[in-house]
Amino acid sequence: MITAATGSLVPIMNRKHAIIIGAGPAGLTAACELLDKTDIKPIIFEKSNDIGGLSKTVNYKGNRIDLGGHRFFSKSDRVMEWWKKIMPVQDFPSHDDLVPGRAVSLSPAPDATDPEKTDKVFLVRNRLSRILFLGKFFDYPVSLSRATLANFGLLKVVKITHSYLKAKIFPIKHEKSLEDFFINRFGRELYLAFFKDYTEKVWGVPCSAISAEWGAQRIKGLSMSRAVLHAVKKLAAKDPSLAQKDTETSLIGRFLYPKYGPGQLWEEVANIVISKGGEIHRNCEIVKIICQGETVAAVQTRNTITGELATQTGEYFFSSMPVANLIKVMDADIPRDVLQTAHGLVYRDFITVGLLLKRLKTSHAANRKTINTIIPDNWIYIQEQGVKIGRLQIFNNWSPYMVKDADTVWIGLEYFCNEGDALWTKPDDKLTAFAVAELAKIDLIEKDAVLDSVVIRVEKAYPAYFGSYGDFQTIRNFIDRFANLFLVGRNGMHRYNNADHSMLTAMTAVENIMNKSTTKDNIWSVNTEEEYHEKN
Repeated sequence: MITAATGSLVPIMNRKHAIIIGAGPAGLTAACELLDKTDIKPIIFEKSNDIGGLSKTVNYKGNRIDLGGHRFFSKSDRVMEWWKKIMPVQDFPSHDDLVPGRAVSLSPAPDATDPEKTDKVFLVRNRLSRILFLGKFFDYPVSLSRATLANFGLLKVVKITHSYLKAKIFPIKHEKSLEDFFINRFGRELYLAFFKDYTEKVWGVPCSAISAEWGAQRIKGLSMSRAVLHAVKKLAAKDPSLAQKDTETSLIGRFLYPKYGPGQLWEEVANIVISKGGEIHRNCEIVKIICQGETVAAVQTRNTITGELATQTGEYFFSSMPVANLIKVMDADIPRDVLQTAHGLVYRDFITVGLLLKRLKTSHAANRKTINTIIPDNWIYIQEQGVKIGRLQIFNNWSPYMVKDADTVWIGLEYFCNEGDALWTKPDDKLTAFAVAELAKIDLIEKDAVLDSVVIRVEKAYPAYFGSYGDFQTIRNFIDRFANLFLVGRNGMHRYNNADHSMLTAMTAVENIMNKSTTKDNIWSVNTEEEYHEKN
């Protein structure tokens, strides 16, 4: 690295360098791909001290938190094989299969991977997530199942059916908002019951103010008819494979999951990057992107601990930092409309309150055996009125190895907010008390069951599809002029990508470098095909 004091932009060696901003899935994938397929040296700068970005795992006193819940599943065979090269898939039952005597369909080979004996392993998980509404559990994604019909009652079911048929016969012709999108696919009654309040809790604005593009990206392949068809197929036969090629992504029932959470995989990837000659600099914030005409020449970094400034040159630049921040630090002649659009981009922030419990108040077993007969869901969408909690994760059910003491229950309460608002600025102890009171209010815990807690805040977790987003093309047109600058990942592209989509953007960018291609269209086209869409 070259110190800022010299002012020199002369590379240290003749070998070409790729400067990568961010050590999340996109940045780490780009580094691995460069090391495997080119002679370009990747140098990653990560603002925090963590690896994995939004896919990191937080370890609190031996209890691990997955921020947001990350299923390792992709419609891309390339991504699935990439993951499995990093970590093998389990061949023997995991702890939560052994203890309750749960039946599993595994065929161990002589050199099989046993999660009870090794740490570097993918578990094969069966998904269950439901909606808590009116004190009852509903299927997620929503379907007209027997449980749904029983929970709603005959009159409500008739209204839902009529509303759905009306939407199919007389759809809204021009979908301008997310509200239009939901109504066309589920009918107004189901939209009002299951989508409106939760979505507005997530984003903090009415569904009518959010672009329909969010729905088109996240859940384009899901509708009421497809959910019902999936339910019928499940009754007829189950697809035991991980591929599940004929299943909509939102309906996927099996997925891979690292023994110690998603961050475990990305930490392993980081070790591989370093072992192959790449560099990862933590606690290094990008404060300036130095441009020469329409070429990026270098980045200036600041160590967030020491305050030291340094400059690093490179031939290629990958950015997964928030687009608004990228534009702000670019030392270039930036058009006014680009500056205005960047300034108007909106992000939604996120808080997880981790609670260690003696027990949960209710089991709602859903025909699945669990240790301590806890709720078997990976996560639960909270649709109840009068509480701010959006989603509840039960980390025991993601992986039993995420919990230090198997006799305890380790959960995460997810709150969506804006940095600086009343929820974000609430002191940790008061926020914990608030979260405990909410869970008690909806009858999921008793207050005296809480053993410990932790609060984790995440900035810019969700790029929003409102604010100045409608003019985002102006930013893309400007950035695409810089041939050696590649935007990748969720925040890098201001697109609600999943980890596999973020990885594919990085893979595609590396291929463009290898092919000396100047187009960025193929990078922007990732996660526009229907088979990639998913709703978390």
